[in-house]
Amino acid sequence: MNTTQEKVILKDLGAGLILRRSSPEDADALSAFNGEIHGEDEMDRQRVAAWTRDLLTRPHPTFSPEDFTIIEESATGRIVSSLNLIPQTWTYEGIPFGVGRPELVGTLPEFRKRGLVREQFDEIHRWCDERGLIVQAITGIPYFYRKFEYEMALDLSGSRFGYEAHVPKLKDGETEPYRLRPATLEDIPFMAEVYEQTQKRYSIVCQRTPEIWRYEMEGRSKKHVNRMEVRIIEDSNREAVGFLAHPPFLIMNGASAYAYELKPGLSWLAVTPSVVRYLWETGQAYAKRDGKPRNAFGFSLGAQHPVYEALGAKLPSHNRPYAWYLRVPDVPGFIRHIAPALEERLAGSIAAGHTGKLRINRYDHILALQFERGKLTNVENEERKASDFADLGLPELTILQMIFGRSSFAELHAIFPDAYYDKEESVILLDILFPKKHSNVLGIV
Repeated sequence: MNTTQEKVILKDLGAGLILRRSSPEDADALSAFNGEIHGEDEMDRQRVAAWTRDLLTRPHPTFSPEDFTIIEESATGRIVSSLNLIPQTWTYEGIPFGVGRPELVGTLPEFRKRGLVREQFDEIHRWCDERGLIVQAITGIPYFYRKFEYEMALDLSGSRFGYEAHVPKLKDGETEPYRLRPATLEDIPFMAEVYEQTQKRYSIVCQRTPEIWRYEMEGRSKKHVNRMEVRIIEDSNREAVGFLAHPPFLIMNGASAYAYELKPGLSWLAVTPSVVRYLWETGQAYAKRDGKPRNAFGFSLGAQHPVYEALGAKLPSHNRPYAWYLRVPDVPGFIRHIAPALEERLAGSIAAGHTGKLRINRYDHILALQFERGKLTNVENEERKASDFADLGLPELTILQMIFGRSSFAELHAIFPDAYYDKEESVILLDILFPKKHSNVLGIV
């Protein structure tokens, strides 16, 4: 362990606590801390500990070993709270933007409710400003991250499961038309191309460079909680037709795919039965290895996906999506950044060539979007006077649900009494600019 003098101390918090940055020398202590804080059982503790150790000691395509914050007792060096920041690039209708993903947020029970997490969020939000990460995204427990200006604004996961009766059976004498084999580094260009083509169905996508695919395949240690088994799907001629990724353990009593894509032009109806049989048999192997029951197979691919259509009633168990928490500290700046996408939506709508100002009441200010002949010429926050109710209103951070496609204005209007509109034309325009559209972001961890 480094001496206190060698540590990068960010702030003296008083009461014998310091806030500092991590280093590889923290691997043992921080792995043990996160395993205990986040693990639900012994196996889970080992998996979370492995994730932490990997981040600090193994090469990662976007993360540095200094990207944990640690709060420790000055006298003993004991870690009492920690979190980290995993940079990545997402796209909005193909427009890249930087994202900072906080993860592994935890505090010892006896140190909670002292504002320690807030101190660390303030620090990593400064890092995001310095690095040009204009959006922050986190997965986590209900409500908590709203305290730090985050809104549950984007679909997260969503899954469907089937059972033994829904596994397609091969006919007598029939051979498996598609087989799945472990992916190799030589498969990365194929996977990257298929991923890029198929993700166009979504508004929000996480970019995956060859380095990220390499990390998925060989960068994580065996027990890493987020490690995936990546498989290439081949036809009878050994030609690659798609890929599949799933955790190396059971999810809800079955092997569950976290990624499944086919080359454009392939039939999901033809390929998917082989994939289901693979998941069913793989789940049986995991159940035998781990001494757990297996009675299902599944696909954790968001609210909508082609495989759901291909299997239909053969996936009777549905789990609706949870949500990513998103923070956008500069909403006008983000809207200016994605202006080409908004202008394209406008051009393809009944409001093509629109000129005018759309003013959205966010209650502490007015968000104003100015259009000239279909072009977004200005976005700014205007001071709101008490009598100024603008064209429509969206309370607090709910506008992020519309910007990122999770909710329509009608849905927000039905839930929030203070989500209102003055003219129906304003609602039509807002729905054109920010239509409800499901996404399934495969983030970097």
